[in-house]
Amino acid sequence: MTTISMTVNGKAVSGSVEPRTLLVQFLRETLRLTGTHVGCDTSQCGACVVHVDGAAVKSCTMLAVSCEGSHVTTIEGLANGTELHPMQAAFREHHGLQCGFCTPGMIMTAVDLVNRKGSVLDEHTIREELEGNICRCTGYHNIVKAVEAGAQAMGAGGLRAAAE
Repeated sequence: MTTISMTVNGKAVSGSVEPRTLLVQFLRETLRLTGTHVGCDTSQCGACVVHVDGAAVKSCTMLAVSCEGSHVTTIEGLANGTELHPMQAAFREHHGLQCGFCTPGMIMTAVDLVNRKGSVLDEHTIREELEGNICRCTGYHNIVKAVEAGAQAMGAGGLRAAAE
């Protein structure tokens, strides 16, 4: 077993893990942060996306030990208390979810997209950037609308770095 320490959602955490433990397992099983989902175990679906040191990563492909000293943000860390992050609010307002299983990964990917490319995004860019996230319930139309609205809201004073 290896002891690891990192900051998750702004709080210092540590735990003992086997060296082969994936970040998604550490988050879900050790820290009980179950908003990060495991959908495919093969890095295809994007349900496990979190931010590590400010960048979106698929946590099912990253070893927890490689996050030693890192800052990790999960879907649980986006909201400010009871106030939803602008992207979360946009997904709710624009019906960007159906069953909700893919939603945490979609939102984390969308926040990373805005942080990298700014708040003015066209449909083509949004669809291209969401390519690594699979939704099995919707036709993506409302997801794209939600990302566009969330990006605009983040640019209009609601911009918060996901790593806060």
